[in-house]
Parts: sequence; structure tokens; C-alpha cells
Amino acid sequence: MIDIKTTDDGIIFCIKVSPGSSRSAFSSVEDGVLKIKLNSPPVDGRANAECINLLSKTFRVAKSCIVILSGDKSKQKRIKISGDAKVLLSKLEEIASSLE
Repeated sequence: MIDIKTTDDGIIFCIKVSPGSSRSAFSSVEDGVLKIKLNSPPVDGRANAECINLLSKTFRVAKSCIVILSGDKSKQKRIKISGDAKVLLSKLEEIASSLE
């Protein structure tokens, strides 16, 4: 299961990205961290942009609702998604259960 912190205005969780993959997709959950494969290379912030794009489409929120709190230049990142915490939490749990 993914380690998730709920806030008044959304959720915070950790991800680990693997840039340069053949396609962008959620790959697994390991040690409470959601692993994501990204098609974009880790150059000029393209992998971060692809990550935000994937999360935006999956959670059906605006890209501006997604913030990389830490790990901007690292494979390990802390993400905050703003919105209805219950809806976001439900979607994240759905993603995690589909990967198990």
C-alpha cells in the first residue's frame, strides 16, 4: 500500500520515477512508494513535466493542482495533489490495487 498523508486540501505521497522507458505508466508499489515509468528523458525537466501530465490525466485535475514538493532533480519525489482528498485518495488506492 502507498504511504499517503491527507491534508485539508489534498493528498501527499511519494513516487519513484524511471525516465526513458518505452511508455509512461504506473508500474508497481514498493515500500509504500508508487513507481512510475516515464517515456521522457531526464533532461531539462521533461521527465517532471511528463510525470505531472500523467498524474493530471489519471486524477482528472489541472496540472496546476500537482506540485513536486521535493526531489525535483531526483528519481524519488514527494508529490502533492490539491483537490477533494477523499476522491484523490480513492483514485490512488484504485491505482495501487491494480498494480498488486
